Amino acid sequence: MTGTTAPRPTHDEHHSVGELVGQATEQLSRLVRQEVALAKEELAAKGRRAGRGGGLLGAAGAFAYAGLLALAGTGAAALSLVLPVWAAALIVTGVLFVIAAVLAATGRAQLRRATPPTPEAALDSVKADVEEIRERAHR
Repeated sequence: MTGTTAPRPTHDEHHSVGELVGQATEQLSRLVRQEVALAKEELAAKGRRAGRGGGLLGAAGAFAYAGLLALAGTGAAALSLVLPVWAAALIVTGVLFVIAAVLAATGRAQLRRATPPTPEAALDSVKADVEEIRERAHR
């Protein structure tokens, strides 16, 4: 007999339902661990950003306090001396308040970027994974 016969599949090409379920469980477990790791990393980054923003706002408060002290000095100088002394003190006060305003704006921007404190990239990745699993399950 010289006919062509289909090659027989080897044992490695067929998997039992139990093996397939085991593989799916292992893959799902690995996927969940990866997503949790991604969420942790994203939340840590947002925490660092919030810390920087809070630090900058604290620095802004310190400069504003120094500005108030300088303003008090300016008022005293204006009462006791002629224009050039208090004018110089007023300029210093203005510069300190400008620095405080810049620090406050920068800190506020950092805090806004840190919120909401949800791991958005990880959530998007999980949604994509769930959608992929649904599509493959329907095939």
